Amino acid sequence: MPRISSPLRRLSPASGLLQVCLLLLLPLSAHAQLDLPLVYSTGTVLQRDQPMHVWGWSTPGSIVRATFDGKNAKAKTGTDGRFDIALPAHKAGGPYVLAIDNGKEHRDISDVLVGDVWLCSGQSNMEFMVSQTRDAENEIANGNDSAIRHFKIPDSWAPTPEDRLAGGEWIAASPASVGKFSAACWFFAREMKAKSGVAQGLVNSTWGGSRIEAWMNAATAGVRADDVAARMKKMDADEQRATDATRQRLARWSNPAPHTGAAWSSPDLDTKDWVSITVPGYWETQGYYGMDGTAWYRTTFTLTAREAKQGITLGLGTIDDSDTSFVNGTQVGETKAKWNGVRAYRVDPAILHAGTNTIAIKVVDLGANGGIYGEANLLYVQPEGGEKRPLKGPWLFRPDTVTVTAAEGKNQLATLLYNKMIHPLIGFPLRGVLWYQGEANANKGEALAYREQFAGLIGQWRGEWKTPGLPVVWVQLANWISGNDTPDESPWAELRESQSANLALPATGEAVIIDIGNPKDIHPTNKQDVGHRLALAMRHAAFGDMAPWSGPRYRDLKIDGANASIGFDLYGGKLAVRSGDAPAGFEIAGADRRFHPATARIEGDRVIVASGAVSHPVAVRYAWSDNPEQANLTNGEGLPASPFRTESATQRSHR
Repeated sequence: MPRISSPLRRLSPASGLLQVCLLLLLPLSAHAQLDLPLVYSTGTVLQRDQPMHVWGWSTPGSIVRATFDGKNAKAKTGTDGRFDIALPAHKAGGPYVLAIDNGKEHRDISDVLVGDVWLCSGQSNMEFMVSQTRDAENEIANGNDSAIRHFKIPDSWAPTPEDRLAGGEWIAASPASVGKFSAACWFFAREMKAKSGVAQGLVNSTWGGSRIEAWMNAATAGVRADDVAARMKKMDADEQRATDATRQRLARWSNPAPHTGAAWSSPDLDTKDWVSITVPGYWETQGYYGMDGTAWYRTTFTLTAREAKQGITLGLGTIDDSDTSFVNGTQVGETKAKWNGVRAYRVDPAILHAGTNTIAIKVVDLGANGGIYGEANLLYVQPEGGEKRPLKGPWLFRPDTVTVTAAEGKNQLATLLYNKMIHPLIGFPLRGVLWYQGEANANKGEALAYREQFAGLIGQWRGEWKTPGLPVVWVQLANWISGNDTPDESPWAELRESQSANLALPATGEAVIIDIGNPKDIHPTNKQDVGHRLALAMRHAAFGDMAPWSGPRYRDLKIDGANASIGFDLYGGKLAVRSGDAPAGFEIAGADRRFHPATARIEGDRVIVASGAVSHPVAVRYAWSDNPEQANLTNGEGLPASPFRTESATQRSHR
């Protein structure tokens, strides 16, 4: 499952070799026959009201014709075998058939819809699936709309720009499929479809934990291909050493496992070949780097006869990714593919007995980190009406069916994801871009640089799509306790500032979500409101919709004695507060730039801020922390005000 701390979808050495072999063969095979990009396949959604750019590969010098809804166009392939055909713009509708013919081969792409196409990119919060969201069961049951289609590009990378995607197919939304859609993108598209009535195509190019540099080309990222190759070589060598160590550790269990299935949970199991492991803690950090698959954990707890007769609650914290949990050999709970879900299972008295009781947990790791991890206070045994008894500490551990593959931090290196997950899409007509990324760059010394990096990315993608006004809307970082902010510095607040600065670019928008995150979870499950706010911002950026699309944003500062008066641009009636009687989350500073909590009141489109500790204010800031839980300023539509400081880092550095 997606996380910020580590990459996803590791490639085994065998799969990596296969990928290389296929790449070597492409120049020979691709030009010998009619070949199209994967985005031009059954069920594709094409952008309405724009020339339809269709490209592919065929025999050099051949004529390739395209036909769509009675319109025809043709192009001649170059010496590299590539052709580019421009069909006339088409209004929304469908389904249609897109026919491609090179005189020797004919290809019919069926079930084609024409509507709005969105590129959804970023890291794990954009990759976060509908199945992981709040009220997922109900959302999936009602996720039935064949006119909303999703194309997921697999996690993949390349050292230089490539023309072909590693995989992907168009999937129409249904209760059987929508659970795997990007949640933010799905809820956005559902609202856009309801407003416009046209088909929605979602191209999901995401990789959990990825840095923004990975999505840039070399020129924008300011790197040399040779330097990237050298870093890749070192990374691969480090990965090899780490995975070799894991394989050596696993060699002690090289013989076939003596038990299978529920037998591993038996309280009488002989555990002499099991080893100790610290719980909570990922197994990757305890000598099992790169290990995925199934492993078992065991420990014991004691009860009095009275406690056993009343039953217990068994708290197992967070388990990455799935668990099947047993007490005294009887299954007491199961959670599938909820790596960030807290487990707490009720155990019936019939299962328990006085004295020593045995816990056995089958853990299935689907990729990246694995095991029982998280906060120690979530691991406990709690007798009915009694206190929680901690279960942290050494447990017994035994890998079962596992694989060992390189974790490969390719999502951290500049250009690598762009080369394989964005470059092959260039030219596929889009209505706009949705971007949900920044957590991986929200670090001290890096957050301020994001301002220029993000501007560079937007400019690069617009230039490559030859659409200077390509709408780009992004999600500002949610509230979260990172543990890295101080009274003087907040990397997350600084990165939010860097994101918001790019609203100065035309055709942009931002969804502020500091009020709907989860302070204890970097992946908040409320993606419904995220999608809604993205839709509000995109309708403004892409279609000029003037309905309220943003919360209040800082405009100016005026000083009146001991008071600081903050002016706001409003995008939905008057200033308001989400909770309480007055605005909160403001801080004020004097000439020493030491900020103090401030009182605030609303006067029209301004907020008057003051503090008894500051007689001559010079600066104000709002919601300036990683988790600005007190911030409550909104507009009349309930959209939150964006965090700000009246002095930028540049201004402060020159004082």
